Amino acid sequence: MKIIMLGAPGAGKGTQAKFISAKYKIPQISTGDIFRANIKNKTELGKKAKSYIDKGLLVPDELTLDLVTDRLGREDCTDGYILDGFPRTMKQADALTWALQKQGTSIDFAIDIEVPDEDIIARMSGRRVCPKCGATFHVEYNPPKQEGICDVCGEKLIIREDDKAETVKKRLNVYHESTQPLIDYYKKADCLHTFDGTESIEDVFAKISAVLDAAE
Repeated sequence: MKIIMLGAPGAGKGTQAKFISAKYKIPQISTGDIFRANIKNKTELGKKAKSYIDKGLLVPDELTLDLVTDRLGREDCTDGYILDGFPRTMKQADALTWALQKQGTSIDFAIDIEVPDEDIIARMSGRRVCPKCGATFHVEYNPPKQEGICDVCGEKLIIREDDKAETVKKRLNVYHESTQPLIDYYKKADCLHTFDGTESIEDVFAKISAVLDAAE
């Protein structure tokens, strides 16, 4: 069961990937985790990636693909995996398809979590984070008992730069330009399944599970 998670930042694809990973006993894999693991272990690929990251540069697609395919070749991926955050562009998607074809495999499911931009902006700009203990809150969905103060440790809550409305809008623009075309790409590959991310987390996961269970 080889799965790709699609959806805008804040759509909830990471949460659903965690649920899928737990239920079907397959690893959730992100490029960030792969980079960190290879850099920590000082692998040859990790050293190459670090040379770009240290300069504040993006890791080139070719190197990213090498790191991803190396990770997918490990024993815990024998029964499948969930790619969360890769591919992000058409070039990466083509390269991944080609790499998998060489191994005689392909992506089984591209799961797209759809949420309107205005909902995502409301979700993310309403987040409040404790800089001391890391607890998270939301002004609407999970407000602290005392406005602006962490329930856990009493520290003053902050809005992360990534969660500010202007930043969220910029990230959404990047998503629509570079990542959303992947939806058509995987639709043509006949493996796209789209879910309404405005529904409850539990309802979305139940519908995803029904699709995955039907294919087993």
